[in-house]
Amino acid sequence: MIDVQRLRVLRAVADHGSFSKAAAALHLTPSAVSQHVAVLERSLGAQVVARSTRGVTLTQAGQIMVGAAESVAAELEQAKQRVEQLSTGRVQLTVATFTSGGRHLLPRALPRLMAIHPRTQLHVREGEPEDTLPLVRQGAVDLALAYHFDGPLPVGPGPSASLQWTSLLEDPLHVVMPEEHRLADRELLDIAELAAEPWVVGCLKTEAYLRRYAERAGFEPEVRATTTDYFFARSLVAAGMGISLIPSIALVPTVPGLRAVPIEPPTPTRHIGVATIGRRHDRSHVTTFIEALREQATYQSEIPEQRLPAAAQPPAVLRD
Repeated sequence: MIDVQRLRVLRAVADHGSFSKAAAALHLTPSAVSQHVAVLERSLGAQVVARSTRGVTLTQAGQIMVGAAESVAAELEQAKQRVEQLSTGRVQLTVATFTSGGRHLLPRALPRLMAIHPRTQLHVREGEPEDTLPLVRQGAVDLALAYHFDGPLPVGPGPSASLQWTSLLEDPLHVVMPEEHRLADRELLDIAELAAEPWVVGCLKTEAYLRRYAERAGFEPEVRATTTDYFFARSLVAAGMGISLIPSIALVPTVPGLRAVPIEPPTPTRHIGVATIGRRHDRSHVTTFIEALREQATYQSEIPEQRLPAAAQPPAVLRD
């Protein structure tokens, strides 16, 4: 029989990449962590980690067991919540979200959830997808409103097959510039036309995305300001520091004196959706909340164009 504690230790080793860091996170000694892993390997008859001077990495068998560890942890957490529901009548729902997506989609989705499931006790956690998607796998949150660009979901170490992704909308990025800019009256822009422009960045991942697109266009962008807030980035653009690449849903509320211009295909786009993990029992409150998010995504896609900055278009809804 496989010990649940040893699975927990293996998951910590996978998350932290070394026995010593996993030991610190679990309040154990490195020797104890090593012994737990060694006993797990003997019980399986297979090596679960590859040890080296640079740390440890999961073997294929280790990846399978980490996936099992996450499933077990998620099921135990959900069972704990169901037991609490028996005694209190309350349903716990923990939602993780990134900032602009939460501001854009949650306000109208939450009232519908509470109207249908009034005994739901809701918790909201803010975080970027690379931090929140692993929490979904581990059962620490019930769902995550997340996004990715043109690569895979940033799920972190370990297998991701247990995650279920529900697409909500596509969120194209726009070039934001002062209204008096020489290119501000354009209906579409080729990003190569912006090679000589200084840039203001509103998100580190957007910066990486900008640099990839700029490299394809044959230039290296000059970044003069880096922020972690799109509204702040637009304020700096309005102050004359440069231009910026901003997702559609972050264009509201508007900043006076700015214009948002779409980019010619292939348009840089964020893909927004909800990540959950499968359960064998009823989770109607989760289903209700996802449907409410879908409705809000549809509502936002139908916002009249005049409510958005000039030239910007509403995001497109994705349907499964």
